[in-house]
Amino acid sequence: MGARKKMMADRLKSEKKETAIAKLNDCPTSPRKMRLVADVIRGVEVNRALDILKYSKKEASGRLEKLLRSAINNWEAKNEGLNVDDANLYVKEIFVNQGRTLKRMRPAPRGRAGRIRKRSNHVTVIVDSKIEKTEE
Repeated sequence: MGARKKMMADRLKSEKKETAIAKLNDCPTSPRKMRLVADVIRGVEVNRALDILKYSKKEASGRLEKLLRSAINNWEAKNEGLNVDDANLYVKEIFVNQGRTLKRMRPAPRGRAGRIRKRSNHVTVIVDSKIEKTEE
């Protein structure tokens, strides 16, 4: 039983080595606006995703480009001997969660106050390689 667990642990460890994660917390953009950009690069090859983000007019694309570069560097740090171009990296997962909301007040007519919600979000990018595994 112990050998089987060790084999399974080694397999999980090798699978985790192929993926790299980068997170961006409390980004001061509404989650809805960030998801519009994130949906475009989901499942796309990394170099193509960087090009898409670089030439996008959306304000959120600059932050996502920086985050994607961070995920690529994390992958390089894990896999020192491998080249990014040879590994066929792609955006395996990208998801945007709602962060904290800052509530501000704005004067409204007749002595009232209107509430302004300044939303933020948390973004997580997971990059994986598409190396074909050979069975031995």
